Amino acid sequence: MRKISLVLFFISVCYITIQAQQITLDDLFVTRSFQQSTVDGLASTNDGLNYTTLENNGQQIVKYSYKTGEKVNLVLDIQTLKNDSLKSIREYTFSNDESKVLLLTDRKPIYRRSFTAVYFVYNFVTKELTRLSTGRQQVATFSPDGERIAFVRNNNLFVKSLRFNTERQMTTDGEFNKIINGIPDWVYEEEFEFNRAFEWSPDSKQVSYIKFDEEQVPTFSIPMYKGLNPVHEENSVYPGEYKFKYPKAGEKNSKVSVWVYDIKAGQNIKMDTGNETDIYIPKICWTYTGKNLGILKMNRLQNRLELLFANSYTGDTRLIFTEKNKRYIETDFLDNFQFLPDDKSFVILSEQDGFKHLYLYDIGGVKIRQLTAGKFDVLKFYGFDPAAKMFYYQAAAVSPLQREVYGVSIDLKKKVTLSTQKGSNNADFSTGFKYFINEYSNATTPLVVTLHEISGKQIRVLEDNKALKSKIAEKKIPQKEFFTFKTKEGIELNGWMIKPLNFNQNTKYSVVMTQYSGPNSQEVLDNYKVGWENYLAANGYLAVCVDPRGTGARGEDFRKCTYGQLGKYESDDQIEAAKYLASLPYVDGKNIAIWGWSYGGFMSAMCLAKGGEVFKAGISVAPVTNQRFYDTVYSERYMGLPGQNPEGYDENSPITLAKGIKGKLLLVHGTADDNVHYQNTLEFAEAMVQAGVQFQMMSYVNRNHGIRGGNTTMHLYTMFDNFLKDNLQ
Repeated sequence: MRKISLVLFFISVCYITIQAQQITLDDLFVTRSFQQSTVDGLASTNDGLNYTTLENNGQQIVKYSYKTGEKVNLVLDIQTLKNDSLKSIREYTFSNDESKVLLLTDRKPIYRRSFTAVYFVYNFVTKELTRLSTGRQQVATFSPDGERIAFVRNNNLFVKSLRFNTERQMTTDGEFNKIINGIPDWVYEEEFEFNRAFEWSPDSKQVSYIKFDEEQVPTFSIPMYKGLNPVHEENSVYPGEYKFKYPKAGEKNSKVSVWVYDIKAGQNIKMDTGNETDIYIPKICWTYTGKNLGILKMNRLQNRLELLFANSYTGDTRLIFTEKNKRYIETDFLDNFQFLPDDKSFVILSEQDGFKHLYLYDIGGVKIRQLTAGKFDVLKFYGFDPAAKMFYYQAAAVSPLQREVYGVSIDLKKKVTLSTQKGSNNADFSTGFKYFINEYSNATTPLVVTLHEISGKQIRVLEDNKALKSKIAEKKIPQKEFFTFKTKEGIELNGWMIKPLNFNQNTKYSVVMTQYSGPNSQEVLDNYKVGWENYLAANGYLAVCVDPRGTGARGEDFRKCTYGQLGKYESDDQIEAAKYLASLPYVDGKNIAIWGWSYGGFMSAMCLAKGGEVFKAGISVAPVTNQRFYDTVYSERYMGLPGQNPEGYDENSPITLAKGIKGKLLLVHGTADDNVHYQNTLEFAEAMVQAGVQFQMMSYVNRNHGIRGGNTTMHLYTMFDNFLKDNLQ
């Protein structure tokens, strides 16, 4: 008996040890043990010889040499400034002559990209730290000469003279839910992806800005409750209400106009953008020397874009260039549009040959040449080195799953590959393009940050995540493997799977499919991540992800075939993926679940509604359940106007298809979601109730689209975990 007891004791100890090594929800969402480290607050100095980083939990700005990688000096240590209001730096920006630095602290978010903050200015010459202004500000920005700072407060633009310590209000008509000056409205911020709508002229004499008149935009109301983390005492008995302007598909947008404020004259001048008011102006930018103000203007359907040149003193404009597309123009056209230093040309990222490539145009709008070519997509334009006459960019030229960094000469005779590792690479170039810092990872390698000469020669490793690698070694973390398969239509789709620990080819495993599936998105990438899917695999599930039609880096036709009918082909492909998985010898085809968030939540609902017996269970988090409920810019870009395409909107809606749901469904939403409104879930729930479909539903009080705060994330994923355990054998 004693011998048997010792054996059992040994087995118990081994079991406990193995269990301790497995990844837990605490690891992911409480201690965040597998978060990858990077180099924070990295910025190149103006001479291009050094760079600065933010260190010691936002206490210090430190300068390093690009050439040696060694520390040059401690630029600023806020602990020595003895100012109780500045406890840490969240972000910083140097003036062009680097005699001053703008410090951002106490950041409070508004929506996804917007926030208010407290700003300080430190003068390295006088050694003085001063608060920028009273109260809180938004998007404070140095003038090019470093003598002034422009910022927004309460929807109005202000300018602060640092020399005379005086403040001037540039606009006076700003009012919440009516007029916005210098920052975007909700839909521009979310869908055109920017939070500042003003630009200094290169000579620092003028400020150009976009004015948003949103008074006629319909108002959306969100009930707010007391809650616990944080507590809103004002809503203790009666709920409060947050109202903001949100244009849903087919509704009125803000009327936008472009203005220029002349610092010396103290006057605002309106630019002529034409008589049509139902337009978008998603970008303004000065030409390199400031001779002209560039205005990018789009029509409501977003399939026509015009570049206007404006005379900033008279407001007169002229048409320079037009880009057209039979479906829609991607927003990365706006992100990558750049005027070049010669003041005679500009670069665009266009799909003229069916793939995203760089094109060079002269300042009159005449195409000079196509800079990149091939059956692959360019993802990012880093910039142009006028000395070497080289353009630098990121592309998925080797595989849609990977990212490389390249350079090409203006005459196309020289092409260089700066990234050497297979996986995902992204570069940050020094001023003057003598050096670059590369961020790299792949499916088995956590993020590595390295410093290089422009030749590609590595100078130093800045971050190798050695500590993270040690943590990973202590845990049993299954890794993703890539695969491809063909649908019944002959379309090849890319995917990855994470097999359970101690995988056995002869065992039948339950499957949990994860996906996002939205236009131009990508989840199947050769990069590193330890997350929820690794946890699932560690707990015996086969975790799988497939990118359907409509996703990125595979050319325009693959990406835009979903136009006018979002959800149709993507859900077809996810259903096909589930059927393919069911055919594998190690998959239990009767136990397949699918889950997703936002567009992925929409897709989960669609798959359960269309997938019949294919999916045993699904989790739909914060889903759009009809594109009519979502915003104008997004829905109309990919679907056209509701009045012109009612079938596209309604036939590909989970609400319309609710009666087809046979599997178990968990529906989750935050009640204060400003992005995908709780309305989506409630209308879908009502459709299922009336169709006799049983489902589970969870609402998170006062939570936005991210469903975070306090214990919320841990509660959320524990619920997911329990739901899958209850519904998959």
